[in-house]
Formats: sequence, structure tokens, C-alpha cells
Amino acid sequence: MSLRVKRAYEEPTASDGVRVLVERLWPRGVSKEDAAIELWPKDVAPSTELRQWFAHDPAKWAEFRRRYQAELAAHPEVVAELRKLARRKTVTLIYAAKDEEHNSALVLKELLERSSKQKKAQAARATGRRAKV
Repeated sequence: MSLRVKRAYEEPTASDGVRVLVERLWPRGVSKEDAAIELWPKDVAPSTELRQWFAHDPAKWAEFRRRYQAELAAHPEVVAELRKLARRKTVTLIYAAKDEEHNSALVLKELLERSSKQKKAQAARATGRRAKV
């Protein structure tokens, strides 16, 4: 699985692979052409209510992560599609936040990687082999 995160304001590169915008709103000041976004699944973005509550306050980070993961659990089909895509290609999750350490793309990336490792382990147990994680 090849997942990356990148700010929408950084230049797209060929190494980004499939660029997936993980924001509910289009990033300010970025044209669609310049952003080079291939997918925009709004259902993986935090809800407006959660985004406004969080307000990028690092003190709320742990609770934001918990609430956002609960929201993602309500959209398993979209999460599964992203996981499937990341198994085949490099996927870069594009976000607009200024804070590179406290943003929704990091939570989504972690969830995708964790669920992929869990699926590998389950498959290995089912076949009686050890998983490579």
C-alpha cells in the first residue's frame, strides 16, 4: 500500500500518483487545473460540524481523531475504495489545512494503513500463515 499526504498548495508531481482531495470544501485560491485532483470523495471529509468544532485546535486533536474515525465508519464503501486504489497505485491524500501535524488527511491515512494491515492478518490467520505487515 502506497499512501502519502500533501497540502493542496504544494505543486503536484508525477510521484503523487492519484491525487485525492479529502476536504469537503475546495481549497481557497487553488484552481482545479493547478490542483490536478483526480478524485474528490466528499464523504471521507470531516463533516462541517466536526470541522468547525475542531477549528484546527491541537488541544482537541485526540477527540477530533476519535470523532472523525466514527464518521469514516459510516462510509465503509468509500474507505474500502480508497484502500483498494492504494493497493494498486500510489495515492496522495490532498488536504488544505496549514497544520501539517493535525489534519484529517493524517487520520484517514492512518485508518487506511491500519485496516489494510488488519485485513492481511485476518487473511493470514484464515490460511494458517503469518502475515507480512
